[in-house]
Amino acid sequence: MNVVQPGEDMRRREIIAGIVGAMAAEPFVAQAQSRPAHIGFLGLAPATAWTEQFDALRAGLKDLGYVEGQTFVIDFRLADNVDQLPTYAAELVSLNVDVIVAPASTEVEPARRATTAIPIVFAQHADPVGLGHVASLPHPGGNITGVSMVLPEIAAKALEILLDLIRGAERVAVLWNPTTPSHHEVLRSLERTAAKLDVRLVLTPASSVADFDDAFASMARERVQGFVVPSSPLTNSARDVLAQRELASRLPGIFVNRENVVAGGLMSYGADFNYMYRHTAVYIDKILKGAKPADLPVEQASKYQLVLNLKTAKALGLEIPQSIYARADQVIE
Repeated sequence: MNVVQPGEDMRRREIIAGIVGAMAAEPFVAQAQSRPAHIGFLGLAPATAWTEQFDALRAGLKDLGYVEGQTFVIDFRLADNVDQLPTYAAELVSLNVDVIVAPASTEVEPARRATTAIPIVFAQHADPVGLGHVASLPHPGGNITGVSMVLPEIAAKALEILLDLIRGAERVAVLWNPTTPSHHEVLRSLERTAAKLDVRLVLTPASSVADFDDAFASMARERVQGFVVPSSPLTNSARDVLAQRELASRLPGIFVNRENVVAGGLMSYGADFNYMYRHTAVYIDKILKGAKPADLPVEQASKYQLVLNLKTAKALGLEIPQSIYARADQVIE
């Protein structure tokens, strides 16, 4: 696995970023017999945060007959913060990869700016149409397509589930990330749902782990009774830290990523991330065989899971209502 992270040969990357434009990618099908497919992966967060997703993507490729090191190779570019993503996107373009996997809106935007020629496949995009990354779900147009999880609607449903747990709540915090492009539409969706449910939202932004202390201090000052965490690269990778903050604050929270609950969070409602990454391999395969991203419809995740952590519920002094428990797809004891 070729992984480059910040701090490695900064001068080289600065030079590349300065000279790389939108380089045309030679179709893999024209040279399939001479070399393995070259896949670029543009991510935010260290490799340890991506273990399950990497495994799912590799499993999907294996299902389709690919063998890593023989018929495909992956070049990983994993940034520590969003400011580094454009440089890494430019590096992947300079390598003339056959396809770039840019998991979510945070990574798609710098990849889109780096190339209009190399196909870009997303695995968990929250709102590809709303952000203008595709023209429509059936007909994406351009060089971008993949799997979407419709985050604005999921987050709204998560708020409803949280309010089923904390009946009569008047204030609920939203731990959102200003650097995640889709979160602005997520906030609008949550505001609409909150108005219908007669609950006040307290918006607590966090762009880095260092911001979590201020965010949870704000929740305490505002006397919120729970919090919602829309999925973002930050909250997905800092799941252990967030689980600790939840316990320390004594506030029930609901996440969109199941892995946050595995790490100790109270509960989550969201799409099956492993399925989405595994299915991303189908898009990669079709593109390597000559299909154009413009002609590959965006698929919306159809499987959503409610996951509960009873150990955390007990630590928070909560009793899970039967209405929630009966709906759970997974219960962590």
